[in-house]
Amino acid sequence: MDPVLLTTFGTLIVLLIFTVPIGVSIGTAVFMGMMVGGLPPVFLAQKMYSALDSFPLLAVPFFIVAGDIMQKGTIANSLLAVSRCLVGHIKGGMAHISILTSLFYGALSGSAAATVAAVGGIMIPAMEKEGYPKEFATAVNSTSGCLGIMIPPSIPLILFGSTAGVSISDLFVATIVPGILMGCALMLVSYVICVRRKYGKTVARAKFAEMLKALYEAKWAIMVPVIVLGGIYGGITTPTEAGAIAVVYALFVEVFITRSMTRKLFFEIIKSSVRINAAIFLVVATALGQIMMYYNLSAAVLDTIMGISTSKVVIMALILVVLLILGTFLEAAAIIMIVTPLLLPVINAIGVDPVHFGIIMLTSFAVGGQTPPVGMTLFVGASIAKISIERLSIASIPYILTLVVMLVIIAFVPQLSLCLI
Repeated sequence: MDPVLLTTFGTLIVLLIFTVPIGVSIGTAVFMGMMVGGLPPVFLAQKMYSALDSFPLLAVPFFIVAGDIMQKGTIANSLLAVSRCLVGHIKGGMAHISILTSLFYGALSGSAAATVAAVGGIMIPAMEKEGYPKEFATAVNSTSGCLGIMIPPSIPLILFGSTAGVSISDLFVATIVPGILMGCALMLVSYVICVRRKYGKTVARAKFAEMLKALYEAKWAIMVPVIVLGGIYGGITTPTEAGAIAVVYALFVEVFITRSMTRKLFFEIIKSSVRINAAIFLVVATALGQIMMYYNLSAAVLDTIMGISTSKVVIMALILVVLLILGTFLEAAAIIMIVTPLLLPVINAIGVDPVHFGIIMLTSFAVGGQTPPVGMTLFVGASIAKISIERLSIASIPYILTLVVMLVIIAFVPQLSLCLI
């Protein structure tokens, strides 16, 4: 391997082992590679600027702020009543309510961790009161948090689209069917577990009048995907413009209609959103992909993989293994910045649609979020329930296996992702 690339990736691995923040690790690794290669420091400054000089990337801070407003306000809470009316009567109803609410909430937040925090913070204690074991309740909510990124608008999809040069609108459409199927798969597993272990109480099906009342009370939350996604798919707005509209809409509802927004809460939301955006954009700006393209590492990766096999099935299997391993150690933004420039030539060579590849990566992030040592949704769930990562990891095994099976199905049945485009 080229000394520059060897230095870059060697430095990155060492810093990650010592748990240096991912943005700092990537930036330091790129800088060290530049020093070995004799590139001027201005190279890094130029590439950092060009990496951030992207109109589609502006959608990320907008959707993060909008999701934070709705999470800490009152808009999102009304979704629980709708979910209860729809699936509360099924065996293991509380588990199904958690999963369906996470599915709905994904259309508001675009973040897996935010989904677990918002839904799990309410549902984990509620499930315990209903007699569900703490480990099971936490496993359901932490795993279903992955639906927060599987339903548009999804922050990782915006990052992938910006990095790969793929239409973000197409990516949003492509993830709808896989996201719904993943939610159904998690509900099926929950049903089987609850039937076998006799979890939960049987309740009566909600009456039509109760359903109408729940829908009416949730009208402000339901309007979010209608306004945002309707504008994008109708060709009225770009994803970035839709993100700005979501912020204005959420503020308007929380300030003038529900009147839940206070000055203190507003500044808390801004501080929280700034921290999240800073962490994401530091990774985006560090220009790892740029230095890999400068030294043509993608061509070397393509030659190496094609040298192993030319079979599309074998290559896809190798890619899935790599994504699952990386998902265990790295966050989604870092994987996108590192892997996308390397694997795009490979998936183009074997005839995989870049939009489909984006959904494959997204699904692998759903698995990675639930696996230690970095699994973000796992840690959020454990902190809410105040249980050990070990206990939660064991309870989550059936759900993790389900997510892996769904990853394989989505990877090898591209029609699931591309049927609506």
